[in-house]
Amino acid sequence: MDKAIISVKNLVKIYTMGDVEVHALRGINLTIEKGDFVAILGKSGSGKSTFMNILGCLDVPTRGEFLLDGVDVGSLAKDQLANLRNLKIGFVFQSFNLLSRTSAMENVELPLMYNRKISSKEMHKRALTALESVGLAGRAHHMPNQLSGGEQQRVAIARSLVNDPVVILADEPTGNLDTRTSIEVMDIFQRLNEQGITVVIVTHETDIATFTKRNITFRDGKIIREVVVEKPRLAREELLLIPAVTEEEL
Repeated sequence: MDKAIISVKNLVKIYTMGDVEVHALRGINLTIEKGDFVAILGKSGSGKSTFMNILGCLDVPTRGEFLLDGVDVGSLAKDQLANLRNLKIGFVFQSFNLLSRTSAMENVELPLMYNRKISSKEMHKRALTALESVGLAGRAHHMPNQLSGGEQQRVAIARSLVNDPVVILADEPTGNLDTRTSIEVMDIFQRLNEQGITVVIVTHETDIATFTKRNITFRDGKIIREVVVEKPRLAREELLLIPAVTEEEL
């Protein structure tokens, strides 16, 4: 790891609610390098979600510096920011955020529709490759209601990959999943990270954080702890110890 994908310096976010100022972030300094796998932890109100929104270019800081893949995000106009977000960042959400009347393939293709230089044939090819990377090539034409929760999250991960982003940001990606399915999702993230993809997840589950390489804990808008995980748990090994759920048990 020798290149900073995310670099923030003295990052501050203040929300004004009437006459009251809410200090969501209080001077955050953090560097996330290419190939890193980071878990951001903290209780509700700690600032972790605000921080993730800023990293995802969905919100802007009140002050401070944020560089994404070397680009000063604070210097960009709205259309430039939207373009950077679409090209550089892959998003994965707790609630999957799939379009219900659209197939898995079409859901994965969505980020590519903003790129007029990509043909329909190329869109299909890239979407199928992304689905293959999460083990769902055979489900490409299924609708979300024909997929399990774990499969829907895999589609969401495939969608986050289709633009070949510099970083995947995952907000509570295992929050709606059972134990085995959560570990399956972490196995996918670990395998993607092994391929050199930078992954940042927000989670309140400390056991999920042990699958990552670095744990960063927020409290009251500040980083209070940063830990390098000496020996991350290997999801693929733990899956061997948990029986798979059969269709009859669903």
